[in-house]
Amino acid sequence: AGNAIGRVLIAERNPLVVAALRGLFAERPRFAIADTARTSAELCDKLASVGVDCVLLSWQLDDAEAPDVLTDLGRRGLDPRIVLFADTNTPSVVNETIRMGINGLCYQFEDPEILFTTLSAVMNGRMCIPYTVLSKISHSPFQHLTSRERELLGMLANGWSNTQIASRTGISENTVKYHLKNLYEKLEVRNRAMAVVLYAKERRRKLG
Repeated sequence: AGNAIGRVLIAERNPLVVAALRGLFAERPRFAIADTARTSAELCDKLASVGVDCVLLSWQLDDAEAPDVLTDLGRRGLDPRIVLFADTNTPSVVNETIRMGINGLCYQFEDPEILFTTLSAVMNGRMCIPYTVLSKISHSPFQHLTSRERELLGMLANGWSNTQIASRTGISENTVKYHLKNLYEKLEVRNRAMAVVLYAKERRRKLG
């Protein structure tokens, strides 16, 4: 959108970083800070009420890390465009976040121009991830799942407990736990909530 102003919601717990960003945004008439949030809960609430074009999300908020924030958003049915404002360039961290559905990635130690280029691209519906990161990401962890693991993932997505899964599939609860542990490792997630969000995104991608 030619000269439209991009409204950005900044999710960042450090007041110094927010102050620095306010200074940078003030010099760029095409961007405006719509609001700020320090916690995942606050971010979810504000997204439900404030119109924004993009979220600039720090890795660590007061109550959650980025992957958990993305899980919270998914649970609330919120799917904003997100640029991760990372202070670390650890590939595993970034991998997990990209799998969880961020649209762009920019490091806090990079030139501010890169931040605004990334925000612009994401607002225009593009992915904007540094090449070095993309080259390390496996295409889809779903292709490595066994048919049993896929079946269990579908049951998780339906909200079934381990006990329900065990009685439905005729395997023991311990075996269910064992399969789920393998499943989380393959998807590189830490818990069932994250696995379910990832599964929903994968289904949307396939249906989309």
